[in-house]
Amino acid sequence: MTNQISGWHHVYSGKVRDLYESNDSSLSHLILVVASDRVSAFDHVLEPTIPNKGKHLTTLTNWWFERLPVENHVSLEVPVPKEVAGRATVAKKLEMFPIECVVRGYVSGSGWKEYQAKGEICGVELPEGLTFGGKLKQPIFTPAFKAELGDHDENISFEKVVEIIGLDNAERLRALSLEIFAKASELAEQAGLILADTKFEFGIDPATGRIVLGDEVLTPDSSRFWSKAAWERGERKDSFDKQIVRNWLADNWDQSGEPPALPAEIVSQTQAKYAELVERLTQEVA
Repeated sequence: MTNQISGWHHVYSGKVRDLYESNDSSLSHLILVVASDRVSAFDHVLEPTIPNKGKHLTTLTNWWFERLPVENHVSLEVPVPKEVAGRATVAKKLEMFPIECVVRGYVSGSGWKEYQAKGEICGVELPEGLTFGGKLKQPIFTPAFKAELGDHDENISFEKVVEIIGLDNAERLRALSLEIFAKASELAEQAGLILADTKFEFGIDPATGRIVLGDEVLTPDSSRFWSKAAWERGERKDSFDKQIVRNWLADNWDQSGEPPALPAEIVSQTQAKYAELVERLTQEVA
């Protein structure tokens, strides 16, 4: 269910976010991005929602935007409406690239499965003998092609990215992604965290022609954070994200038909993980 927001009208809903355009034609270059409490996994939106999830995503995204060495899509031209204060962003409309810019510093998730099958991730050959959760010698850029709602995103090679958006844009997105990942990893480490992997999305600002960072960044929905102390003890699966949800679904659903409703304890545990990540980053890192 979308919100009724004074001065704005709903135009689109994704898995987690709802988009609104201004009723004022002079603000047609802006978009209101509202983070809902919906949670998705395995390309399905699940029930029930995770309380306060939208606020946690927005808080973290804004916190990161203030610290990252790259231009972002936030606009201060008009305030966030009071109806969605704390979980929405007024942003510049961008011409988005259809590429999810995934960066991995550790082997996990779908990258682990691909490595086991092929010895590589998205065409990047990796050494033999890596283990789940193992650190790579250096972070790697492993892009995906963004699917329509309900379809699976497709892992692709860098060469395929070049085919889709051209060499200059592909090289710029790769460089920006790796630069942001390095900076974010430094900040996460100050909070006793490891940034295992994440994804970024970029677009071109029509007003300037520059490539701009958009969407959410470095949240539990788009990233995999681990406790550094736990990782050093050899623990690899306890992450500050929705992995709890993925694990429960993997054990209780064969991925055919509609997914089952999440039990209350899974919702509670996921909510706690999101809240803890926000607290650790925003209170322990200057």
